[in-house]
This record gives sequence, C-alpha cells and structure tokens, in this order.
Amino acid sequence: MSLKGKVHKYGANIDTDAIIPARYLNLDEAAQLAEHCMEDIDIDFVKRVKAGDIIVAETNFGCGSSREHAPLALKGSGISCVIAKSFARIFFRNAINTGLPLLECEEAVDNIKAEDTVEVDLSSGKITNLSSGKTFTSKPYPEFMMQIIAAGGLVEHTKKKSSGAR
Repeated sequence: MSLKGKVHKYGANIDTDAIIPARYLNLDEAAQLAEHCMEDIDIDFVKRVKAGDIIVAETNFGCGSSREHAPLALKGSGISCVIAKSFARIFFRNAINTGLPLLECEEAVDNIKAEDTVEVDLSSGKITNLSSGKTFTSKPYPEFMMQIIAAGGLVEHTKKKSSGAR
C-alpha cells in the first residue's frame, strides 16, 4: 500500500486535545471532527490540508486522552498517515483501529521539512522524501495490521471477515 502527500510538520507532545479540542467531543463523524482538526495549534490546518497529506512530528504524538476522536479527525481531514519519532501507545492502537497508519522513524522526522512531498510504502516501511530524494526505513506493519488498515479500520475488517470476504 503506497501513500503520497505534502507534509505538515509539528513538534513534540502533540496531544489529543491539540488534534481535536475537547469542546468538539460531542461530534462523532470524521467529516465533522475534521472541520476542527488541529485548530488550537494551527488555525489554518483545515484550509491547507489536502487528501493524502502526511503529518510528520517529533516524539510522543497523540499523548493525552485515550479518545478515538483524534485519529478520526486526522483521517477525516485527509491525512493519509503520520510519521513520528514515537507515539502514545493508546493513540497508536486507536489509529490502527480507525485505519490511520502510523510510522515511527527518527531519521525521517529529522530529515523531512514542512511542505516536502513524501511517499510511503506501508508494506516495506520505506519512506521517500521526494523533495530531497532521501529514503528512510521504518518497521513495516505485520500482515494482520496491514489488513486492518487496508479495510479502513478494525470494524470494517471484522465485517469483511465475518461475511467471508478477503
């Protein structure tokens, strides 16, 4: 599975309240949440983000509350994946459950700038900065997690498995 998009870059400790402020937790549709994604730390994010774009961040991305709203807001806004040095554990699981791929790769984060165009091959873990020509490698997903992501999340994956589809 290959993804390609323009980079939106952020620092360390971007918590779930920064991704989707708590005042919007009464919303549960990805499109509604996307309208407010990142607004407290980047007011123009929703105006700039395009389908397929990629977030690159420092350490501990997704820390804070353990709510699925945060990865849903990112996915709903068009973000195709997040690359960071590290992720909060519960955010990582929630992201996979909602079908938002995350990659950990310190070298990529250190060598990718905002506005660069990046291509990611989830099957191999290969991250290519098309703007600089540099390539980095993160740990690829195991097959079962690739199936969950490809299906659009755990619920869709479970529906397909229970219906006998592959």
